[in-house]
Amino acid sequence: MSYPRHLTESCGLPVFDFPTPEDAETTPLPAADTVAWRISCDSYDSEESWTEAFARFVGAVDTTLVRAIVVGSWEEAYETGPEEIIGALLGARTRLPALRGLFLGDMESEQCEISWIVQSDVGPLLDAFPELEEFGVRGGSGLGFPGVTHGRLRTLIVETGGMPAEAVRGVAASDLPLLENLDLWLGTSEYGGDAVIADVAPILDGDRLPRLRHLALRNSDIQDEIAAAVASAPVVARLEVLDLSMGVLTDEGGAALLAGQPLTHLKKLDLHHNYLGAPLRERLQEVLGGAGVTLDLDRGHADEDEDDGRVWRYVAVGE
Repeated sequence: MSYPRHLTESCGLPVFDFPTPEDAETTPLPAADTVAWRISCDSYDSEESWTEAFARFVGAVDTTLVRAIVVGSWEEAYETGPEEIIGALLGARTRLPALRGLFLGDMESEQCEISWIVQSDVGPLLDAFPELEEFGVRGGSGLGFPGVTHGRLRTLIVETGGMPAEAVRGVAASDLPLLENLDLWLGTSEYGGDAVIADVAPILDGDRLPRLRHLALRNSDIQDEIAAAVASAPVVARLEVLDLSMGVLTDEGGAALLAGQPLTHLKKLDLHHNYLGAPLRERLQEVLGGAGVTLDLDRGHADEDEDDGRVWRYVAVGE
């Protein structure tokens, strides 16, 4: 099992942790527009709420220059959603005219396991910040993503151990004319990832994503079905990077990729954490690597278990 890590940059800026009340007097603050500001509080027994930390942030930093905010852990994130946080951000939108990057739920497992993070409807954030260029969210429990129209977004990242099908359909129904990078961790049914291949079909058609160059549909237990669909998907012809990593990809899916449309135009094909056999990995390297495609075929920790004759395979990030 792999675990998501804290973001180290956002919008090309290094992430800086806004200091706690105890450290505020001894921690010098960088210029407002030189870092992405991570605002957090303790997940357990916090003496300060996230909204209180945000109020201190607004009082200490010239928010008119802030380019990126990373929402870190909030109090009891394993049972309390970010509705108040979203409300605080919406309330401050006129004070954040330069905001271009926003990430909601940047927590490591010690703070809250990815599939325990309680999320909410993130549509209001995209509606309220039409100048956003990067948006990301971690955690699938309770996640809402209605179909949106956003004219500036270039990167959209949704990291989950199980992404609800309704949220997948919302992303697929969104009009994002400038989107270049779409990264969805679809997850497993054990943690609420109930999407089927039909739910991602509009993404693979690509009609609403004319600028897409980097597509990641990963960390999925239907990775073979995704690979088979990708093999004939219209959107693939204009991609530079295709990422089907971290999921339960077997020889069935790998063979479908080889039998489908040519992938030799790709700069990179990422299949790391896979269940491909050595002969098929060698064939992929021969056909695509030989054509100049950078391949990541590292199996990583993709181990198999067997119980009563049944083989169990796992996505990279679940709990």
